[in-house]
Amino acid sequence: MPYFGNSYRYLILFVAFFCLVSVCSNYIIINFTFICMSEDTSETVLVNDTLKSIYDYDPEQKKYIMWAVGTGTVIGTIPTNWLVVNYGAKWPFLIAGLVSAGSTVMIPFAAKNSYFLLLFLRFLQGLAYSTDFAAIGIITVRWAPLREVAFFIALLTCFTGVSSMITNSATGLICQSSFGWQYSYYIHGFVGIILFAFWAGIYVDDPQESTRISKRELSRINKNKSAAHLESKAEIPYLKIFTSPVILIVWVNAFFEMTAVIFFATYMPIYLHEVLKFPIQTTGFYVAVILGMNIPLRLVAAAFSDRITCISEKLKIRVFNTLSVGISGLALTGIGFIPAEENLLSFACITTVMMFVALNVGGFYKCAALHARQFAHIVIAAIQFTKCLALFSAPGLVAFFVKTETSREEWIPVFLSLGLAMFVANLGSLYYFTDKPAEWTGYKKETYTEVPVDEAKC
Repeated sequence: MPYFGNSYRYLILFVAFFCLVSVCSNYIIINFTFICMSEDTSETVLVNDTLKSIYDYDPEQKKYIMWAVGTGTVIGTIPTNWLVVNYGAKWPFLIAGLVSAGSTVMIPFAAKNSYFLLLFLRFLQGLAYSTDFAAIGIITVRWAPLREVAFFIALLTCFTGVSSMITNSATGLICQSSFGWQYSYYIHGFVGIILFAFWAGIYVDDPQESTRISKRELSRINKNKSAAHLESKAEIPYLKIFTSPVILIVWVNAFFEMTAVIFFATYMPIYLHEVLKFPIQTTGFYVAVILGMNIPLRLVAAAFSDRITCISEKLKIRVFNTLSVGISGLALTGIGFIPAEENLLSFACITTVMMFVALNVGGFYKCAALHARQFAHIVIAAIQFTKCLALFSAPGLVAFFVKTETSREEWIPVFLSLGLAMFVANLGSLYYFTDKPAEWTGYKKETYTEVPVDEAKC
């Protein structure tokens, strides 16, 4: 019996989205609670004849706390991708969600009793996080009609911004309440368990095997997909995928942009509070605004990317990617040069960068989906690996250049090097990016129809 009329795919899409938000939120809570934890003097230790909170971690300790997540994600990416490809997303993602929620609930205990247990729990959060992009890829390949690819990718990949917006706002309020920072972890873990219970109840790996989807909706999902695309057990041409110039440029663009996103998600609260001197609650609100604006822009960009037919698909991909990676990279280079006294100008500039980053859904993401077709989940899962590397590169950049978090001058080379790398990465996309399916997808020229350019609709 069909559920949700002809829109069951959207139910799956939104439940999957909030599960992704939960897993991401669980590992980024600590980015904001670092501020609150350092001010918690309920547990102290004597250092150089001065009482210091046991939760007041120095930059070196923070680096390893961040890298523990990256290590877990790197180690988990290949096995979780293998599990999702061979067994579908339902059970691997469910297990990951429960591991993420459980480890999150235990973090206050670990922070109080053992730094090494804290690192281990962060490692588990990274393992759980490694399933995210494999799940995004398989959900898009299996459940998205070709005309809705950008929309699916836009919604599913904006989980980082949504999780940061929700978590920073909620944690800022909880930290200032009588409950204390610990309850942010307890609440996030409990909500995660509820969300993944919904996931277990509604998700099906193959629409063709679901009794909850109408024939009309199934026809929409499968429209213009080849038999090879619909074959869930097809042999995957790993060598051809990993040596494709188009896919390699996709990954290079993804890596540098992901590094920028991780950098902002991790260090924006610290930069706004320590360098620009915004109060804690104001910092939480501003971070939420910056990341919150990213979300509607992604959806608008997806709508334009999917619906505009007055220019070619290839040109759209290249324009979106240039704005997302190239122009945002140039804007990023200037942030560090803005004086600390002009904190509202810095806030506006950071917001501008995050607005342009939102357009990646019509850039390298869409290029990956259209070029790799039924193997897009492999390419998108590999973008997860670039995000793993970003979990190291972003903290690594900061650890290398920034010794004193309050020194604006020490942040300048971080903004400059990352921004220029993004600009250079985009240059390759102007030559290689395309909307045509690769030869190794099994598509032939006569088996697919290019979207016509309709200048009358411009």
